[in-house]
Amino acid sequence: MKGIVIASNTSGGGKTTVTLGVMKALKNRGLDVQGYKVGPDYLDTAFHTKITGKNSRNLDLFLMGESGVKASFSRGVGDVAVVEGVMGLYDGKGIDTSNSTYHLSKVLDLPIILVLSPKAQVATFCAEINGIVNFKDANIKGVILNNITENYYNLLKAAIKENCNLEVIGYLPKDERLNLKSRHLGLIQSSEVEDLEQKIEICAQLLEKHVDMELLLQKFKETEKYEDNFHLENVGKRIAVAYDKAFSFYYKENLELLEELGEVIYFSPIEDKELPSNIDFLYLGGGYPEVFIRELSQNTSMLDSIKATLNNGLHCYAECGGLMYLTQGELLKGEDEISHKAVGFFDGDYTLTKTLQNFGYAEIKVGVENNILPKNMSINCHEFHKSTVNLEEEKIFDLFKQVYDGSQRNWQCGYLKKNTLAGYGHVHFFGNLQWVRELFK
Repeated sequence: MKGIVIASNTSGGGKTTVTLGVMKALKNRGLDVQGYKVGPDYLDTAFHTKITGKNSRNLDLFLMGESGVKASFSRGVGDVAVVEGVMGLYDGKGIDTSNSTYHLSKVLDLPIILVLSPKAQVATFCAEINGIVNFKDANIKGVILNNITENYYNLLKAAIKENCNLEVIGYLPKDERLNLKSRHLGLIQSSEVEDLEQKIEICAQLLEKHVDMELLLQKFKETEKYEDNFHLENVGKRIAVAYDKAFSFYYKENLELLEELGEVIYFSPIEDKELPSNIDFLYLGGGYPEVFIRELSQNTSMLDSIKATLNNGLHCYAECGGLMYLTQGELLKGEDEISHKAVGFFDGDYTLTKTLQNFGYAEIKVGVENNILPKNMSINCHEFHKSTVNLEEEKIFDLFKQVYDGSQRNWQCGYLKKNTLAGYGHVHFFGNLQWVRELFK
């Protein structure tokens, strides 16, 4: 398999649009395409999966470690690997390049294509390109310009040829048909874009016309096959996983590990009337329960089924949206009563906020003795949510986040009631297999 990384100088620089267009264009040429996403993002991987027809995989050095990233990469199959970067090329966990797209490209020894969206610049744009190219020893093989007119492209191509040591591979024209809608946490889910395939086909055709695809293919590099030691023994568990438009934020590798532990049964908290029968474990991942709370709240038989089963001692792990779903429901700001009911297992509610709460990477440490996880066990996580929960339950996690000035920010989260563990932090199971073993004892 040959691979390449598609990166940019900033979030919103056109990475996702160009990545999806390139994936579709390569598929149209008869190539088997494997998608990857640098970082913890769930939405982009879902878009990749929709376009390529196979599960995209995350490559997150902080959550998974270098060996976990290499294992995840090697689980992908295809003729070509297209890796979508995160944020700007050099932006990672803090003020250096650790856990960045650049860092990932070095770990996997993959070449980089820059996607840049210039605005009213010529020589200054060239200076910015040279700054990116010369900042580190990044293996940048070319640039694709995004969202510009043909005349502007021709001007910039001449300027780049004169002032930069970087090959211009082509451009994606400005076209309103390519716009994807967004919501409070970013792009809407791929499952909610009715004309997604049409949009991406348009993008692919534009790239075929305005990008030298043969030259782009020459930039792909043969990849290595890495060791994969991330496996678990079958313990015969029947594991129910909530999966529908309200709950879809799952890392592919997490689900693969659950399939190794036993039988995974997927169900819809929106459509199904109750939990699957005879299950040993319930996994409620993240997603958009706040967006679909009306539909979730109307399915009262499912709410009752989950609450009763958890109260009877079913083992459960809930992340972010899953945590919100287990509360009493949504409390609108300034109101005294729940507007839409949820499961009601935890005593308290959730409230939506205008800004991100505890955004970014953090370390979880188990702070209290409990019946699920050993005290002082630690694991890396990622938080990305515009909500808070207001619960009467005891908090069992201490979370730590390194700040740019060397200091540390601390907060508490994580709730344990009976055999149900829930928190806001998204966890990649490759980061600590022992965490998973403890959950499924």
